[in-house]
Parts: sequence; C-alpha cells; structure tokens
Amino acid sequence: MPVLPGAEPFRHEGGEVGVLLCHGFTGSPQSLRSWAEYLAERGLTVSLPLLPGHGSRWEDMAITGWQDWYAEVDRELRALRERCAHVFVAGLSMGGALALRLAARHGDAVAGVVVVNPANKVHGLSAYALPVARHLVRTTKGIASDIAKADGAELGYDRVPLHCAHSLRAFFRLVDGELPQVTQPLLLLRSPQDHVVPPADSARILSRVSSVDVTEVLLEHSYHVATLDNDADRIFGESFGFIGRIAPSVGKEGTAAGG
Repeated sequence: MPVLPGAEPFRHEGGEVGVLLCHGFTGSPQSLRSWAEYLAERGLTVSLPLLPGHGSRWEDMAITGWQDWYAEVDRELRALRERCAHVFVAGLSMGGALALRLAARHGDAVAGVVVVNPANKVHGLSAYALPVARHLVRTTKGIASDIAKADGAELGYDRVPLHCAHSLRAFFRLVDGELPQVTQPLLLLRSPQDHVVPPADSARILSRVSSVDVTEVLLEHSYHVATLDNDADRIFGESFGFIGRIAPSVGKEGTAAGG
C-alpha cells in the first residue's frame, strides 16, 4: 500500500551529531516531522523512519509486531553511527520505549536519550484479555490525536489491531526489564494531562533507569501527542539544549548551518 501523504520518513544529512527520532504506536513520522525539521535546521543529522506497518492502513500493521518495529530503528541507529561521532535517540510514546531499548542495548554508542510521554505498559483489564481477544476481535478504537490544541491533528490509524496491541504489551515487558541498563543522560518530557499514557509510566521509567544525569520537564499545556501540541516549541528547544550540553559541537554546527 502507498504511504499516506505526510507519513513519509524524513532524513537530513547534517554534521557529526545525529538524532534518531522514533514515532509512536499506530502513528507516523508526521507526529515528529516538525521536531525533525527543527533539529535539521540547526545542523544535526536527523533520521525519522517510518515503522513497518504504519503510515498506510491498519490492515498492513496487523501482520507486524514489535520485532519489526524495533528492527527498523535498530538499523537506522547503526547507519547513523557509521557517519556521526555522537548519536542521540528520541521518541514519543511507544517511540520512547524503542529509544530506551536502543540505549539499553547499544550502551556507549548512544550519547543520550530524549523521551516524550514514554509508554511502559498496556493498562486496564483489557490488557489481560488480549491473548484471547485478539483471536476473536481484529481491532479496537484508535488512540491517535490526543491533542489539546484546537487545530492539532495526528496522522494515525482510527483502529488498533489487537494482534499488535498484544505484541506491544510483550515489548513493554521486555523493555521494562532492560531499563536498569540505561545509563545515558536522559531528558523525559511529559504531559500531566495525557489520555493515552498515564503518569505512572514515566514514574516507572525514572525509577528503573540507571542514568545519573536525568531531567524531567512537565508539559502543562499539552496532551499525549505533545510534539504537535501547545508545548511543541518547548520540546524542540529543550531537546536541542540537552543535545548541545552533551555534545558541545552542536552549537558550532548550528552556526555553520545558518541555524
């Protein structure tokens, strides 16, 4: 199936500092495109891939699982490492979980981690029914576009394939067990009002990572898809400042690029 207009992956060749951005479950690169462009304009090398099964039809997603989504970002990270001296990983929601697993597994190859409303668990009684329910019902209602901003809209599926939700639940459990292996500097930005991922997920992540350099920022004016919401500019600025603090050459590259 063709990719939906706006859901295309984004790549930009910049300087020696690279950033890998990971979008969320049933979403697309559209939710992070403005963030990617902001970082690219400031001289960074940026990769924002389209996860398998996303950005077209939910039927395409239904035949994929977490192994496919993680393999895609793992490949992108390895490619960035080949041409960048420092690489950061970042993500929204499930993309945050993908970024955290990359950090846990790749160690020093990842310079730092930025997560926005990161997801850590499939909540509710329905989660326990997934192993059986996915064989009886194909989909449930979608989770896209939880945005406070009146004109904000996320390009995501209006249905969630239950097979994928079951796979996601297994992935979250896996990542939760690997969080103590995350030692890199961590910037976590979260919305107190989030109708998709509860505050407990961020609290769990912060309590389990081994990172010493940890910054938590509250996004008071946004819902779940904060990268398209009222606090988007703050996310962009905080992340760029975080990257520049850890990799000081960023500021010089930004000047050279006319950022």
